[in-house]
Amino acid sequence: QVQLVASGGGLVQAGGSLRLACATSRRTFSSVAVGWFRQAPGKEREFVAAISSSGGSASYADSAKGRFTISRDNAKNAMYLQMNSLKPEDTAVYYCAADQSVERVVAGDPLSWGQGTQVTVSS
Repeated sequence: QVQLVASGGGLVQAGGSLRLACATSRRTFSSVAVGWFRQAPGKEREFVAAISSSGGSASYADSAKGRFTISRDNAKNAMYLQMNSLKPEDTAVYYCAADQSVERVVAGDPLSWGQGTQVTVSS
């Protein structure tokens, strides 16, 4: 398992931007795929974005396409989610996750989960 620590959440107005970060101290970070999920109040957790171990390929939920960008810096054992043009419906707790299989991350079944960071978008 990979221990993950998410940060960067906060309160932002609609149309604004936030950058989430997820870091680990594990040197094996570069060998795992990572992703972001979110859970809004009263809703199930949903996939947002994932990126392969090398950073060469990324996948996005339809709700994130064109507005969110996932990236990673393996030298810093960190990954990021740049969120632009935020909408009130983006309000949720955002979780980072990791697994050796990007398919398992996309499917919502990764081995490791980080703690959540709250994102609140006001209208």
